[in-house]
Amino acid sequence: MRIYLHLTPNRELVPFNYQESLVGAFHKWLGQNELHDDISLYSLSWLSGGQLRGKGLDFPNGSTFFISAPSPDLLASLMDGLFKGHHIRWGMEVDEVTIQRTPQFGSRQRFLAQSPILIKRKRVNGKHHQFYFPKDAEANDFMTETLQQKLAKNGIPTDVKVYFDPEYRNPKSKKTRYGGIDIKGTLCPVIVEGDPRAVAFAWEVGIGNSTGIGFGALK
Repeated sequence: MRIYLHLTPNRELVPFNYQESLVGAFHKWLGQNELHDDISLYSLSWLSGGQLRGKGLDFPNGSTFFISAPSPDLLASLMDGLFKGHHIRWGMEVDEVTIQRTPQFGSRQRFLAQSPILIKRKRVNGKHHQFYFPKDAEANDFMTETLQQKLAKNGIPTDVKVYFDPEYRNPKSKKTRYGGIDIKGTLCPVIVEGDPRAVAFAWEVGIGNSTGIGFGALK
């Protein structure tokens, strides 16, 4: 399922690196939980509808971001938390909530990326990560591997393949800063093929790494 949170216009300039505040609001609404230390079986999107203004973003018509997950319990806890406090930051607060059930996509679906898809693996020294992009031969295998790990944890067959759309001619890299670290992902459509349950699951949990902090959300 997916919950769309419709937000009021901002009263303060929103910084470009706002994701930490969205993640903070998400965990505040959930209350005490252990999701920080677990593989992310959920997906948070970025804000939509922002306009560049100086050193930040403006949302004169408000904004929308979504949270999706296969677990109805997680989303129910989120809704309970929303009733207790709907303020986020910058004068923005949740004004309306829309719930969407997971569509039936079949065994193959092309998804647009709502937020940059992050693919990373630890380097040999184990201290730093290397990022991967559509031009890298390993990128598709790593996206598939990450989704398969999440499928296995949720007890869904891992018969699935994920790859960047090879016919899309204009993938864009996007750098952001989170937790004091520069992170670079890619805005490019992906194709998911396999068991229909796995394809639908990809829409719920996102693609690539760090979907729990706003990367790899799928439209």
